[in-house]
Amino acid sequence: MKVALALLADYANVSQEGKLNILGIFDRINAQSVPATHPQMQLIITLEADRVEADREHKVEIELIDEDGNKLFSIGGNLKFGPPPPGEKVRLNHIMQLNNLRFDHFGSYEFKILINNMLAGEVPLSVVELKKSQ
Repeated sequence: MKVALALLADYANVSQEGKLNILGIFDRINAQSVPATHPQMQLIITLEADRVEADREHKVEIELIDEDGNKLFSIGGNLKFGPPPPGEKVRLNHIMQLNNLRFDHFGSYEFKILINNMLAGEVPLSVVELKKSQ
């Protein structure tokens, strides 16, 4: 199983037809001071798997790490899916809404995506000081 797509956005959804719609992709938050709280963002992840990986459980975990290596939060669960049609892969879109995330300092952060305890993807995020104009 691999991460085919991973990013942060203001909003995303999956249509009735299975289309992934994404609005406002970003990798930077501007803040006047810290701690800064970002009211809402969505972490969008598309996982891709083949027939060999079907019908068994896979552990998926997402961690938010700051530039000092501190884990700010972690969420995880198990994922199981059926086999795809012959010659095709399974694509699973996951949209995680993150509300009121608090960032205690300016700098670099990273969402780490682990599948079966192995790093499968990373989504960088910078929290940057917004300079006041004089």
